[in-house]
Amino acid sequence: MFIQTEQTPNPATLKFIPGREVLAQGTADFPTADEAQGKSPLAERLFELDGVTGVFFGYDFVTVTKGDAHEWYVLKPSVLGVIMEHFTAGRTVMYDNAVADAPAHSGGEDDDEIISQIKELLDTRVRPAVAQDGGDIVFHGFEEGVVYLTMRGACAGCPSSTATLKMGIENMLRHYIPEVVEVRATM
Repeated sequence: MFIQTEQTPNPATLKFIPGREVLAQGTADFPTADEAQGKSPLAERLFELDGVTGVFFGYDFVTVTKGDAHEWYVLKPSVLGVIMEHFTAGRTVMYDNAVADAPAHSGGEDDDEIISQIKELLDTRVRPAVAQDGGDIVFHGFEEGVVYLTMRGACAGCPSSTATLKMGIENMLRHYIPEVVEVRATM
């Protein structure tokens, strides 16, 4: 098994591409070891490595975030070993009882068409771009012209995530949907 690695815009996060499906549907974000407990055997195992502070799964990739006190040249071989051993042994990525959280959104009947347009643009134009960088974006709501989004995976905590939200996503949404006046990050 050959696992490719890619740098992401977030220097604390690397993207690992095992050359096979990781999650058939959706994404899974584990910003802490506690959140991985009982949900993902792969994430649990990665958090056992000294220095791993976050794990994120996409369709065909795993992103791993390290702490500031650790260097990738030391941590990367261990992460590669855990991922390779996990997939070679044929283990599942998520436990059977674990499900991805459904993003919440708000808005009345008047907003349904606007929300549909926002979600369509996010799914077709934004999500593929942030997945390339090892992350994802989650829509949380649209109220009074403000779109609420959360960056996940490599994009969470990335130094350029604010610029991505404001200059990229906000400008695009405002261009296509005049009702959008601002994009705000949520936690």
